[in-house]
Amino acid sequence: MYRFRQFFCALTARVGDGEEWALAELLTPPQRAVFRRMAPNDQRHSLNVCVTLRQAGYEDPALLKAALLHDAGKAAGRIWLWQRTLIVLFRRWAPRLLRWLERGASCEEAPWWRIGFVINRLHPELGASWAAQAGCSSTTVALIRRHQEPVQVIKSEQDRLLAALQWADGVN
Repeated sequence: MYRFRQFFCALTARVGDGEEWALAELLTPPQRAVFRRMAPNDQRHSLNVCVTLRQAGYEDPALLKAALLHDAGKAAGRIWLWQRTLIVLFRRWAPRLLRWLERGASCEEAPWWRIGFVINRLHPELGASWAAQAGCSSTTVALIRRHQEPVQVIKSEQDRLLAALQWADGVN
């Protein structure tokens, strides 16, 4: 049921005019430009992740910026809704098939129907690079780069922040 709701929300996603406060409060103009590259459903998701963290008591600026920008790399190209659906399903039930679809060093090497899968694999690194270019802190950049890496054991403050980001990302 959760995934059906998520699918419907992706179709109807938008960022309201009243939500600009979160962006203006947390992101510099170059960082807001990175945020605005994202598709509306990714913007909506990122704002939801940020709000979830704040409601849970997290106020670390590096974490909140990472929440807003963690999926920015998906703007490198189009990830069709059918691909997003398959990514979610295959990540759970067919991870080897997903790795096969995501293979390739760049989008230029992939056939058109696999480009979205390749972008999905590359988006943490792409987003981290764009965040660094936009002046984000090394902590924010690292959180974006690592946001899909499982945290097995929390060994540092960065790991603690990463676990929080992954939790909020998982519920939104």
